[in-house]
Amino acid sequence: MQEIAEGSLLTLIWVGIVGFAVFMYVLMDGFDLGIGILYPFAPTEEDRDTMMNTVAPVWDFNETWLILGGAGLFAAFPIAYAVVLPAMYIPLLVMLIALIFRGVAFEFRFKARAGRHWWNRSFFFGSLLATFAQGVILGSFIQGIPVEDRQFVGGMLHWLSPFALFCGAMLVVGYALLGATWLIWRTVGPLQDWCYRMARGLMLVVLAGVAAVSLWTPFLLPQIAERWFSMPNMIFLSPVPIVTAVLAFALWRAIDNSREVAPFVLSMALFALSYLGLAISLWPHLIPPGVTVWEAASPPETQVFLLVGMAFLIPSILGYTAYSYWVFRGKVTGSFGYH
Repeated sequence: MQEIAEGSLLTLIWVGIVGFAVFMYVLMDGFDLGIGILYPFAPTEEDRDTMMNTVAPVWDFNETWLILGGAGLFAAFPIAYAVVLPAMYIPLLVMLIALIFRGVAFEFRFKARAGRHWWNRSFFFGSLLATFAQGVILGSFIQGIPVEDRQFVGGMLHWLSPFALFCGAMLVVGYALLGATWLIWRTVGPLQDWCYRMARGLMLVVLAGVAAVSLWTPFLLPQIAERWFSMPNMIFLSPVPIVTAVLAFALWRAIDNSREVAPFVLSMALFALSYLGLAISLWPHLIPPGVTVWEAASPPETQVFLLVGMAFLIPSILGYTAYSYWVFRGKVTGSFGYH
């Protein structure tokens, strides 16, 4: 019994590590993907230079969390990794290729003497497709993955569904909102004014999307509907939608009052609440609807061995990321150039 208890505790710790890494990636890389989504709609080419320069020093640090989350899933939950990978081959491949094009555009756009418009398009389409693919993966994951004998038994296009495509579209809008509020914080003048206008419209679409996904999700799996709409769960979980509404009102007021830091913080808080709602809906299933975190976990010996490395790795990533943001803090103007 003691060994079982220790194994359960280790599994919970690893759920926290992987969940934290994924959450950090969504927040940290979400806003710079959002900048890429907004990129072609910026008023001037100089504004596009400024937009890219706000994230050019830190974008690669943000993607560290994606690697950490994938590695943690592979090491601590190998069954989940082995099921999710073949179920999502196509959107995962699209995401990785798009991230490569986007990363190359960061370096080549400022160095290109001719054909800069091609790198502008690479940055935009890379950001757009990577974000859309992430949303499709999320939507397909929520609706469930068919598993038999711990193996994926669906087809190559199992991920393709109206719900998954809708999640992809809404994540594009959500990341764009993060990008707009980040630029409100980091820019000045006409570009900042443009971002305020964009943030207002994007926020309304995001709230409509959150409401639609929240109402749609319970119809996908019976256990999700029971989790949210049975008593006394409705009472215990009611603070989640209430706090979401309060945050939405606060975000609207912050934008309307031309606050600079608050819109970005409140946008991240909305993402955090959405992430919490997802965790509440799916727990304890790591692969809905049938594989729990305990069933997908690796042996305790493996978890302990890897946990030692994570004890050094995670503080190191947090440390150099915080230092990088501190060094490159402040407003970015047209006269600033990272490259």
